[in-house]
Amino acid sequence: MQMQLTPAFGDYELLDTGDFEKLERFGRFVTRRPEPQAIWRRSLPEAEWRRADASFRRDGRSEERGEWRLAPGMPDRWTVEYAGRGMRLRMRLALTSFKHVGIFPEQAANWDFIYDRCRALAGGGASAGSGERAEGAPKVLNLFAYTGGATLAARAAGAEVTHVDSVRQVVTWARENMERSGLDGVRWIVEDALKFVQREVRRGNRYAGIVLDPPAYGRGANGEKWVLEEGICEMLEHCARLLEPAGAFLVLNLYSMGLSPTLARTAVRQAFGAPGEEQWGELCFTDRGGKQLPLGTYYRFVR
Repeated sequence: MQMQLTPAFGDYELLDTGDFEKLERFGRFVTRRPEPQAIWRRSLPEAEWRRADASFRRDGRSEERGEWRLAPGMPDRWTVEYAGRGMRLRMRLALTSFKHVGIFPEQAANWDFIYDRCRALAGGGASAGSGERAEGAPKVLNLFAYTGGATLAARAAGAEVTHVDSVRQVVTWARENMERSGLDGVRWIVEDALKFVQREVRRGNRYAGIVLDPPAYGRGANGEKWVLEEGICEMLEHCARLLEPAGAFLVLNLYSMGLSPTLARTAVRQAFGAPGEEQWGELCFTDRGGKQLPLGTYYRFVR
């Protein structure tokens, strides 16, 4: 088990954490929002935190929803870029009522892994960042795919990507990110992820890579209920039947507090068996004060 520090991300910086909040820079704008795992004290004075361009405040009647308070000149939409390996990914950000902004920067560590694996499976294949399909391009399935960081990484490596999310507006957002990144050719699916993989199993389809980023709770396109602890084992069992038998990879992210990397590893190995190589642990950022903030559990393997 290892802590995975996210690689250099020029358009993102974790400035400070503490007192259940985090202060972040996305491009040239600074945001302040809740962070339940930042149980320690802040390093920067309150005056620095008050200079944030956008500050999220929870609605007193909701644990999840709230509103952003904006400083003069703060837009409600802007763009950041991640340049790593052969990728140059450009993603549009927006301030949502659930405190999210459209990307999870800690996932850059997984984007690098996905890019490298797709390039290896393609045998070098398409030129980096071209988005062109090489002959024999690997097929990658991105489930609960949100605004598509992993989709873009795989596509930039030349993979044929199927992007599945139950929220049409989020899929539209991901498509915008693809176009901003100079890519094309992604297969977009608006559907409940579990229903989709069940149908793919019946069709006998196979993938060389599967990315799973399930929420703790969610709703499918037709109101289907998703509860992570209740649904993850069935999801993994279906995915095990979709993954190619040799050389294929899996990436699993878990954001629910209390779900450990060991739990993720145990669940995956039960469904897929022992892999050729595996990595598991926490995705972390270090703020300017040297405090390391865990931002999710990951498990990755290669068959």
